[in-house]
Amino acid sequence: MSRYEHAFTHMFASLEKQIDNTDNPRHRAILKNYRRHGLLEVSGRYRELLAPSMTVEHPHYRLHEGGTSVILDGMAQVMAFYESLVKANAIVMWVNKQDIAVNDRGFSGEVEFSQFVPGAMLGDSVFGSVRAGDDPTDIYLLKRTLAFVWPYDERGRLIGEHVYEDTASREITKPDPADVITAERAAELLAPEIDKELP
Repeated sequence: MSRYEHAFTHMFASLEKQIDNTDNPRHRAILKNYRRHGLLEVSGRYRELLAPSMTVEHPHYRLHEGGTSVILDGMAQVMAFYESLVKANAIVMWVNKQDIAVNDRGFSGEVEFSQFVPGAMLGDSVFGSVRAGDDPTDIYLLKRTLAFVWPYDERGRLIGEHVYEDTASREITKPDPADVITAERAAELLAPEIDKELP
């Protein structure tokens, strides 16, 4: 078992407490959407998170890191981005700590983020260089702090992701291959979390 599995499967424990302590129905819906979105994304089930019940028909993502910006405008570009993460073997990611503030327009917050990525993606911009390396075992653990601003529509659906990296927080290590969580293992671990009904 990977040393990271506990943190991975419990990544939203603090968020679940926040949801439980949130009385406003719209704010609860937004936080629950975010939780489900994150779990589906790292399970490779991105088509489900992009369904009309969760995401607007024309999402707009703004991803900023390493002095580079990646703009994804519309469902085709967002879908292609998720497909590229899966193909590159870079879908396994999780939050370690998060501080989320929610209001009627959506949520914002700062998160400590971990992600297994192929060596080929370790340039200045991970988001802008999503590609698999030649060696499938050449996987690194990238940790950094990201600021999230996610707007939502009047139906509580995600409009887009605005993500900003604190470049000074980057930490790259080479994990023991036994500790790398594969995409298949991630999907297996998170299936019960996705199916869990929150009050």
